[in-house]
Amino acid sequence: MNAVLQPPPRSLSTLVESDFDEVMVIEQAIYDFPWTRGNFLDSLRAGYPAEVLRTPQDGVVGYFVAMFGVDEVHLLNLSVAPALQRRGHARYMLDALRSIARAHRASQLWLEVRISNLNARGLYERYGFRNVGLRRGYYPARGRSREDAVVMSLQIPEAVHGLG
Repeated sequence: MNAVLQPPPRSLSTLVESDFDEVMVIEQAIYDFPWTRGNFLDSLRAGYPAEVLRTPQDGVVGYFVAMFGVDEVHLLNLSVAPALQRRGHARYMLDALRSIARAHRASQLWLEVRISNLNARGLYERYGFRNVGLRRGYYPARGRSREDAVVMSLQIPEAVHGLG
């Protein structure tokens, strides 16, 4: 008999300031140009949807921050601890974000991703996002240069048809 792998137990909760220490460890491990505590605090003060993902064994393993627009949600940051990637955590958070978008009757999710971040781009494409454009010089890069961002969008059919 084949054993079915069960996803690890995990839970999402609203990001609060007391999570910042754990979030900043992940943020600084992943990015050459990480968000600051101030960026996260500003997002909370603006009322942006922000969630942390926890597992019983690892504590905070990931987080996301998004922003509401007119009939859309813009994903600003979605991150998973490097050692815990490729375990379905990002997909789990995308599912939650899509539910938030539906609840707000948004018809699209938008994001930008570094053109060089092939792992993230692959994840988003497998999830259903499509490439819709390019923002030249969007991200800071080493050596005072800039890196292009791929703009991606995901239609939310349930919201478009009023089922959300």
